[in-house]
Amino acid sequence: MSVLFSVLLIFISFILQSSVFSHFEVAGIVPNLLIIVTASLSVMHGERRGLIVGFFCGLLLDIFCGGLLGFYAFIMMMIGFINGKFYGIFYPEEIKLPLALIFVSDLTYGIVIYITLFLLKGRFDFGYYFLKIIIPECLYTMVVTFVFYPLILKIDTLISGRDQRGDY
Repeated sequence: MSVLFSVLLIFISFILQSSVFSHFEVAGIVPNLLIIVTASLSVMHGERRGLIVGFFCGLLLDIFCGGLLGFYAFIMMMIGFINGKFYGIFYPEEIKLPLALIFVSDLTYGIVIYITLFLLKGRFDFGYYFLKIIIPECLYTMVVTFVFYPLILKIDTLISGRDQRGDY
């Protein structure tokens, strides 16, 4: 049941991010719901689920938005794996750790995208990219996290039960 929830959550988040939230963009920025899903599920269930969820979130981005298959999948897998390292200190009633991890994950995601897609092509205006794209996306994602994370946590707790801290 938990696997089905993860799959549905990934697809729903991707659809919302690519269609619905594109109508709510602020200065061309949309929140990164797939980062929220990857970071949330990995901190709730550990490294293994983080790798799997990150891979499928990234694969969707690769198939529908990317040019190189596996690029986003690898980045999201690493984000899921690293966030899964915090599984041992995760407490459902505390929102500070997931918020911090989602912010750092989105910041890292933006910087890695800049380095690999822009810097290596000779576009050196990191200050502009950082202030106009990375930071606004991180802040917008954080605002949306206040709504999506508690919802993900509530549904996940109902489905898997917090006392069963197992991976798949």
